Amino acid sequence: MSAELIPVVATIIALGVASQVLAARLQVPSVLFLILTGILVGPEVLGVVTLESFGGIETLSGIVGLSVAVIVFEGAFHLKVEKLREAPGAWLRLVTVGAAVALLGTTLAVRLLLGADWGVAFLVGSLLVATGPTVITPILDVVPVRDRVGAALETEGVVNDVTAAILAVVVFEVVKNPERSVELAVQDFVSRLGTGVLVGLVVAAVVWYLLRHVDLSRGNAPQNARLIVLAGALVAYGAADTFYVEAGIAAVATAGVVLGNANLPYEEEIEAFKGDVTLVVLSFVFIGLAALLSFDTLLDLGFAGLAVAVVAAAIVRPLAVFASTTGDRYEVAERAFMSAVGPRGIIPASVATLFAAQLQTLGMEEAANLLVGTVFLTILLTVVVEGGFARHIAQALDVIPMRVIIVGGGTVGRALAERLEDRGENVVIVENREPAVERTRNEGYSVHRGDGTDTDELRAAGAENAKILVAATGDDDVNLLVAQLAESKFDVETIIARANNPDNVDAFEDLGVRTVSSSLATAWGIDNIIERPALANWMTEIGRSGDVQEVEVTSPDLVGQTIEELDEDLPSGVIIALAGRDGENQVPDADFTLQEGDHLTFLGRKDAVRDALQWCHPENA
Repeated sequence: MSAELIPVVATIIALGVASQVLAARLQVPSVLFLILTGILVGPEVLGVVTLESFGGIETLSGIVGLSVAVIVFEGAFHLKVEKLREAPGAWLRLVTVGAAVALLGTTLAVRLLLGADWGVAFLVGSLLVATGPTVITPILDVVPVRDRVGAALETEGVVNDVTAAILAVVVFEVVKNPERSVELAVQDFVSRLGTGVLVGLVVAAVVWYLLRHVDLSRGNAPQNARLIVLAGALVAYGAADTFYVEAGIAAVATAGVVLGNANLPYEEEIEAFKGDVTLVVLSFVFIGLAALLSFDTLLDLGFAGLAVAVVAAAIVRPLAVFASTTGDRYEVAERAFMSAVGPRGIIPASVATLFAAQLQTLGMEEAANLLVGTVFLTILLTVVVEGGFARHIAQALDVIPMRVIIVGGGTVGRALAERLEDRGENVVIVENREPAVERTRNEGYSVHRGDGTDTDELRAAGAENAKILVAATGDDDVNLLVAQLAESKFDVETIIARANNPDNVDAFEDLGVRTVSSSLATAWGIDNIIERPALANWMTEIGRSGDVQEVEVTSPDLVGQTIEELDEDLPSGVIIALAGRDGENQVPDADFTLQEGDHLTFLGRKDAVRDALQWCHPENA
């Protein structure tokens, strides 16, 4: 058995890594290639991977379960409180109202179109509630939507993975025993969810204590921290699943959210390590389960099965999203994008496979085929169409925020990118030197490899959709050419060039290029430290604890108000430092009355400044 399993596992991992690399190259969500690769190597095509390769459904289910635990933990670990605040109402309604609409709508479609009994219909509906981080995260990696959209989709994915898995188990027990009461089913759901949450909290507390209060040794502390966190995720899953089946999903999700917001030491190393592990298990799970897909099962459903998948994706999903985002600050295009991006993930596939095997042992083969066929058909349709065309959908709906292009991946370019990304900007660095490209990518920045003085390369980096372009190389001739190209070829709102030689500043500005001199900026910084140390120290902290932001007044509710009236409603920790009108700025007095098109400069704590920006200019949030 082991002699047969080893080459299969090696093949799956190798194909998975190749799929990930190809997806990154083509800027397409990796799940698309993973599921197609699984079908290719499965018994329906090449026959390299079959159920017998794993020694049966129980062995595969165990492997998939542990893999899913790592994937869900990874997704939950990235759900920061700051991110949740970007969409506080939307994500909560998506996992309640939206989930209920998805459950009832899909159940009704299965019942009416496939003629399934209510129990099996509810079972399919409960599984197809889940989107999950396995499919949402790869999409958001290549589609840089606004924070509020990404936060809502990611939170929905993690939470609905948990509720869908547990709800499906409860419904499955009813399918096996139709006499089971509703009260007992509800109690079962609460018990499984509560057990998972409790175990997750306990494990998170133990891991937090070990990382914060136990000496992990100086030389190997980061490595030990990574291993402890990974072990904690697996222990949480195994311990909770010992009490109740699928309670482990709730446990790892809970532990992930808590630890992700616990300010752990070596957090960056932990995130990088978990990301690598997740890529491997994601490859294994998707290829392994896709390899079990039977074309005959899908064909037996006919057009009715395809109709269910279409209804779930094109009717039920938009209803759930629009019902959950009504009254929020989401634009119609953003709500349409969220409706069009709800591919089903690994939880429905893995749980459906396990349930189908049990239904077959109970003599319910027709129900088993309907369950697996409908779930896998919906996964295929949504992953291929929604996942494969997610970026095109986003571009067509114009929901990708405008970019900031920085030409030059040196020290200045990377430092600027760090500050801008921390403020939520969509930053792309253009660099053609291989060492600089590698270093910049290793630090986590989006890099377009190419010559910034080439119009086609700038266009490929997104200059046509850029609001700011900064030429920040160490060569003044290059910076001037980049700035002139951006002005003549692209409609970029703000173009700034770095002048390494202060003698070039006047020449640049005579050509209409806004210029910052590296030498003069350094001199001004030193002078500020000498003459204005308190201000200099605070300015250094901008991008960390403090921030300064300028915004145009567009909200009709603010036009006609005075600064004194605005101060009463401003968030705590922020002040209006400057008011600009017709190109002139001033420190406003209390009676300064706002007009449409005025510019306000907010100064204060980072979170307070962001709250003020959203309040003053909600469409930019």
